[in-house]
Amino acid sequence: MQNTPHTPVDRTVRSFAFLSVAAGIVTLGLKLGSYWLTGSVGLLSDALESLINLAAAGVAVWALTVADRPPDTKHAFGHSKAEYFASATEGLLILLAAVGIGATAWGRLLHPRPLEHVWLGLVISIVAAGINGAVALVLLRTGRRFRSIALIADAKHLLTDVWTTGGVVVAVALVGLTDWFILDPLIAFIVAANIIWTGLRLFRDTADGILDTAISESDQRVIKEILGPHRSEGVVFHALRTRAAGQRRFVSLHILVPGTWTVQRGHALCEDIERKIVAALPKSTVDTHLEPVEEPIAWDDEALDRHDR
Repeated sequence: MQNTPHTPVDRTVRSFAFLSVAAGIVTLGLKLGSYWLTGSVGLLSDALESLINLAAAGVAVWALTVADRPPDTKHAFGHSKAEYFASATEGLLILLAAVGIGATAWGRLLHPRPLEHVWLGLVISIVAAGINGAVALVLLRTGRRFRSIALIADAKHLLTDVWTTGGVVVAVALVGLTDWFILDPLIAFIVAANIIWTGLRLFRDTADGILDTAISESDQRVIKEILGPHRSEGVVFHALRTRAAGQRRFVSLHILVPGTWTVQRGHALCEDIERKIVAALPKSTVDTHLEPVEEPIAWDDEALDRHDR
C-alpha cells in the first residue's frame, strides 16, 4: 500500500483559515458600526451573517487542526473527515442566522421607522464587502488547490455574504432616496431566504463526503491512464474502488497478472502502480490486491465492475 506522507501542506491550509477569522472580526465590526449609525434592520441582518462567518471560520480552524493529525492506531485512515464537521456546523449556523434575521425583519415590518446617516453607513458596508470578497477569492482558490471542503465552504459563505451586502446596500439606498421604509425589512427577508439556500447546499456537500462519494471523474481518468499501458503485458485490472475524505483520496483495485509471473514481479508491478497513482494524485492512499488472471475466483468482482459502469 502506498500512502502520501504527512506534509506541511495541511498547515498551509490552516493558515488560510486564520485569515478568514481575521477578516470576520474586521467585517463584523464594520457592519455593526453601519447598523449602529443607520438603525437599518437590513444592515443588521448583514451583520448577523458576518457573525456566523466568524463562528464558522473558528470551527474551520478547529476542523483543519484535527484533520492535520497523522494516522494513529485508532484512526488508521487519518482524521481528514473532520473537515465535514466544519461544513455541517457552518450549514447549521447559517440556518439559525436566517431564523434570527427573519424574526427581526418581521418586527420591523410591523413597526417601520426612518433610517439615519444612511450614506455613511452604506460606505462602511461597501468597505466590509470588499474585504470579504477579496478573502473569499483567496480561500476559494486555496481550497480548490488543496481540495479542502472546509475552506471551500467558508469561501462560498463569504461570497454569499458579498452578494447579500450588495443587495442590502441597494435596498437601503432606495430607502434613503424614497423614504419607503418597508423596503428595509423586505430586503432582510430576502437575505434570510438566500442564507437558507446556501446552508442547504452546504448540507448536501457534507452528506456527499460523509457517504464516501467516489473521487471526481477527472481523477478516475488519471488512474485509468496509468493502468492502460500495462494491459499489453497481459495484466487485467478490476474492482477499482475510490472515495474522498476531506483532502484525502482512497483508491483500491485488483491487479490480475499471468500465473507464470513470479511473486516478486507481480509485487513490483503493484508497487510501481501505487507509486504512480500517489505521484499523480497527491494525498492519496492506494491499496492493491494481486491475483492470478487464470484463477476463476479472481473474477468474482467482475459483476460489480459491470454494475459500476
